[in-house]
Amino acid sequence: MMWLLGFAPLVAWLYLLFGRGMFWMTRERDAGDVAPLEAWPSVVAVVPARDEADVIERTVGSLMRQEYQGDFKVILIDDQSGDGTGDAVRTLAGAATTAGGRGCTVIDGAARPPGWTGKLWAVKQGVAAAGAPDYLWLTDADIAHTPNNLSKLVARAESGGLVLTSLMAKLRCGNAAERLLIPAFVFFFDMLYPFAWVNDPRNKLAAAAGGCMLVGRAALEKAGGIDAIRSEIIDDCALARLMKAHGPIWLGLTDRSASLRPYGFSDIRKMVARSAYAQLSYSPLLLLGTVIGMVLVYLAAPIAAIFARSLPEYAGIAAWAMMVAAFAPMLRFYRLSPVIGLALPVIGLIYTWFTLDSAVQHWRGRGGMWKGRAQAAGQA
Repeated sequence: MMWLLGFAPLVAWLYLLFGRGMFWMTRERDAGDVAPLEAWPSVVAVVPARDEADVIERTVGSLMRQEYQGDFKVILIDDQSGDGTGDAVRTLAGAATTAGGRGCTVIDGAARPPGWTGKLWAVKQGVAAAGAPDYLWLTDADIAHTPNNLSKLVARAESGGLVLTSLMAKLRCGNAAERLLIPAFVFFFDMLYPFAWVNDPRNKLAAAAGGCMLVGRAALEKAGGIDAIRSEIIDDCALARLMKAHGPIWLGLTDRSASLRPYGFSDIRKMVARSAYAQLSYSPLLLLGTVIGMVLVYLAAPIAAIFARSLPEYAGIAAWAMMVAAFAPMLRFYRLSPVIGLALPVIGLIYTWFTLDSAVQHWRGRGGMWKGRAQAAGQA
């Protein structure tokens, strides 16, 4: 048994370090300058929002302050909020328009029809109201952007002929729960969807980060529009798969988009539980394999390092060292100590619990729960 606990994670981490597109090096970043354009295409930002009054003024304000030289408009879809989200944006937009700045159109969202997730139904309404711009900028209601973000996005999309350009917004890492769990969330996502593979047109793997996605409107319409993914819980990756069939896409880390939402331990659990079982196609067999895999990849190494002797002990130590080294670049991106990497086995165990909780919530009829709505397959 100790041989398995020592050498299974060693083999796994050798593969993860050298066989998964070098994902752990975090090289795919929205850094450096992109050549400006002679003519800037038209863009409409579409922001679905439900009960976001605490952050929405900062979010929409960052959109209205974009230093974009082309035609640019902002549309917010108030998805039946009960906290005054739409009214807050209307007040903000009115003040900006009076002062001669860029405004924002607010649409009261209609009731969600069967077969649609709430967010995608709101996006659908925003896209319909946008008309025919060259690009649609799909961004979440809790994500703020630097004033030059849109210009950089469009320049990258135009120079690369991209049909989808997406940025992994930088999540908050202020409290203890965030520092422990948030960098690992992005690390695991990058491991599952190596950005280098996503950005390679020859590789079929596709992924995106829903907080910031610039989509070519014509390509989206050719692909079937938002209707084609209307029931998807993991809507950003579903959109990426849809779009990559029609052209190259790009995904990278960034400092220019940032989440405003603070997360406690329970909030992170709910965020993961919302989609983890959907990622496993609601399969109990895949769930079992995932749990076994997480135990072997993350927990087995420290067990072997502490309790085994001879070669299994050395293999466990080596595997543990590899996971610490692999996690270090992501921790550095979030300006955190690499010492946190020593806790990755515990973090992996916590995320395994979150995944099991996702399955339990689905079995209880609460799968895909977000903002008070169960939206998983068969439960919407």
